[in-house]
Amino acid sequence: QVQLVESGGGLVQPGGSLRLSCATSGMKFSIYVMAWYRQAPGKQRELVAAIGSGGITNYAQSVKGRFTISRDNMKMYLQMNSLKPEDTAVYYCKVVSGPNTYWGQGTQVTVSS
Repeated sequence: QVQLVESGGGLVQPGGSLRLSCATSGMKFSIYVMAWYRQAPGKQRELVAAIGSGGITNYAQSVKGRFTISRDNMKMYLQMNSLKPEDTAVYYCKVVSGPNTYWGQGTQVTVSS
């Protein structure tokens, strides 16, 4: 059974940092791409950052220079620095493994003073 478990969300003040984690298990095929998406209230889900099997990364313009995506075997991380109120959203991890795409349950990140 495939599982994606996110953790690390929470409430942080503007300018603060958080580190999100996504632990995967049960994958039958190689993982091609791991990515973080986010969805703010009333908005569409958007790509935040992605990392391929070769380590190539891609970031949304709004988070470049502040967020860093990384992966370690079956786990993925998102280091978020210099957080802004507009980063407030539910953050989801997404994994493409073979012909399948999986989503985590989401973790809330709230940036507020």
